[in-house]
Amino acid sequence: MSTDTADADNELRERITNFLRRNFPQIQMHGGSAAIAHLDREKGEVTVQLGGACSGCGISPMTIQAIKSRMVKEIPEIETVHADTGAAAGADGDLGGTSSGGGMSPSFPGETTDDGGDDEGPQAPF
Repeated sequence: MSTDTADADNELRERITNFLRRNFPQIQMHGGSAAIAHLDREKGEVTVQLGGACSGCGISPMTIQAIKSRMVKEIPEIETVHADTGAAAGADGDLGGTSSGGGMSPSFPGETTDDGGDDEGPQAPF
C-alpha cells in the first residue's frame, strides 16, 4: 500500500469516526460504543461495530438504520454501510447475523425481504 493510499485511508477513517461522535453522542452517553470494524475505501464500504450497552439495547436497530442512512449522505466516499451490534455474531466473529448460529439481522426501511417484498422496518426516533 502506498503512502498516499494509507493517508487517504486514515483520513477517511478519521472522518467516519468523527461522524459517529458528532451524530451519535447518545451511544457513548448510554454506555455503548461504535467502532470501525472494516473499511474498504476502493469499494466505498464500511462496517461499523456497535458494542457495550448497544448489544442488548432495544433501539439499536433504529440506531443502525440512522447510521446507515446518514453516513452515505454525509460522507460521499461511502456507498455502503454495514452495521451490527454483535449480538447475532457467530462464534467466529462474523458480522450481520448470517452465521450458522441462526441469529436474525434487523431489517431496515427500503430493504427487500427474502420473500421479495419491501420491509417498512422501524423508524429512528431522531
